[in-house]
Amino acid sequence: MSEIGEDGGTEPAAGIPFTLVGIDHVVFLVGDMQVAMDFYRDVLGCVPGNSYPQLGMEQVWCGAALIVLVDMSDPKAAGFVPPVAGGRNVDHVCIALSPFDHDAMRRHLQRHGVAIVNEAMHGGARGMGHSFYVLDPFGNKLELKGPAVYPDGRDPDWDVI
Repeated sequence: MSEIGEDGGTEPAAGIPFTLVGIDHVVFLVGDMQVAMDFYRDVLGCVPGNSYPQLGMEQVWCGAALIVLVDMSDPKAAGFVPPVAGGRNVDHVCIALSPFDHDAMRRHLQRHGVAIVNEAMHGGARGMGHSFYVLDPFGNKLELKGPAVYPDGRDPDWDVI
């Protein structure tokens, strides 16, 4: 079990020879790279990263983390085909956002034809914040989560021992 350290981060349990830093990247299997790039760039504001056409792969920057897109319609991506046809192994990925105007977010998503699957106050690494759940064009669920509503970013009802 990890504990909150003096710097606000978590310290590893005894005997673990590393410290967790955060999410480095997430890999999504997509069916059309141009559609995927348009969504992640135009709807979410991701910035293109490295391109690996020999693998049917593109990277986009999502803040300090990467989203890796693998085009399953590209024969060069055959090594990424999951062992279970149609199987999924990820429910959703939560993308932390800066403060935002909720109505402006709704208008932005609607303008791009992106339906809001769910909208709620949910907890996460930064505390309770307003979340919009959307699907990318390939059915990957994304939680677009605003910052914690607590001034210090911590839920006062959550005690860390």
